[in-house]
Amino acid sequence: MPIAVDIDVMLAKRKMSVGELADRVGITPANLAVLKNGRAKAVRFTTLAALCEVLECQPGDLLRWEAGENGHAGEAVDG
Repeated sequence: MPIAVDIDVMLAKRKMSVGELADRVGITPANLAVLKNGRAKAVRFTTLAALCEVLECQPGDLLRWEAGENGHAGEAVDG
């Protein structure tokens, strides 16, 4: 997946546990772990906003794009 999730970095900076963050954001620790470990297919803007509010950061502090081997995320297909 070309989108990397850096929630663990912000948790370390804020000295906060996954459980505490999940509780303050209002999601289950299991769902937070799925997001944190990069296994989520999507994230709601309301969840992203809550994460940013609790962690006092910007969305770009939590998510970043990583280029694939050939420099882009994938091939566009017409048709």
